[in-house]
Amino acid sequence: MSEAATGLVRISLDAMGGDFGPSVVIPGAARAAERHPDARFVIFGKEAEINAELAKFPALRDKVKVTHAEIAISMEDKPSQALRAGRYKSSMWMAIDAVKKGDADVCVSAGNTGALMVMSRFCLKMMPGIDRPAIACMWPTAKGESIVLDVGASIGAEAENLVDMAIMGSAMARIVFDIDRPTVGLLNVGVEEMKGVEEVKEAARILRESNLPNMQYMGYVEGDDIGKGTTDVVVTEGFSGNIALKTAEGTAKQVADFLKAAISRSFMAKIGYVFARGAFKALKAKLDPRRSNGGVFLGLDGIVVKSHGGTDPLGFATAIDVAYDMVKYELLAKITKALAERGDWVLPGASSSMVEAAGDAGAAQPAKAPTNGTEG
Repeated sequence: MSEAATGLVRISLDAMGGDFGPSVVIPGAARAAERHPDARFVIFGKEAEINAELAKFPALRDKVKVTHAEIAISMEDKPSQALRAGRYKSSMWMAIDAVKKGDADVCVSAGNTGALMVMSRFCLKMMPGIDRPAIACMWPTAKGESIVLDVGASIGAEAENLVDMAIMGSAMARIVFDIDRPTVGLLNVGVEEMKGVEEVKEAARILRESNLPNMQYMGYVEGDDIGKGTTDVVVTEGFSGNIALKTAEGTAKQVADFLKAAISRSFMAKIGYVFARGAFKALKAKLDPRRSNGGVFLGLDGIVVKSHGGTDPLGFATAIDVAYDMVKYELLAKITKALAERGDWVLPGASSSMVEAAGDAGAAQPAKAPTNGTEG
């Protein structure tokens, strides 16, 4: 009996990705394996380095298959260079290709974001009815967490792209938050209907009038609504989304530095810290980027998860957790079904054949999420 038939979740790992390679990837996989006994790993990279790390985690060894890859994509490589040099033979490409071939259900890499996106799109192709991918990330909020997309897959977006992102983001939210109709907002410069660029206004009209069954469109949200957790899903294009993400990360670090400086400024401040230590620990945990690590590439005909390149084993294990959930709770099946439920209206710029293709894919979708991409 194959592993797929037994219900195991097969995760391919780019062991050479990120700032630290196998020294983070393997310990991260060991942590994740403890939480997910039904996970199995296919790991690609320099075999000697991988095996040296695996020797430290004997409990993981029986859950791993290692395949040697001589080429490692660096964090400095341009996407086009990475594709030319690493196609077919780099650890990154081989980890993605394992999903396409059906040898893995999901790929996780901490490598170069641009290279990973280009290789993923080239290898896996796009889902029927989706023009471009989006990166969705988990965002800590006052209410818990939200999903924000796109945070950097592509610059600019037409109205149909924003609607696609709302559909895909809500499908992911149904998995992550275990709710039937996640709330969705479009990031804008104000909440008034007349504000914003034409693409955002048109996307708002479509979402408002379509009344899709698997989401609640709540209208426009502003930048401060992201941290408030006003909606479960926040949709924007990649330029503003990436700026928002980097601003939030920088602000969190700045606040931490301010607090550290204030605490060490005087003896009384240090005494105050002793009494407030529990509150400071809770704040540190809330702002810890390792606990929100793992951006999902949505729109691909296969699942790829991007880990932060500078994370540690705890953060990489969190990215694996995200990948595991996307497979276990059938992300691709949910997105395909949601695309088919857009109804008989056609997005501006989208052909009716694209909508029909999404409907056909939904009808043909098996109970378990598909484990490989297609050539088309």
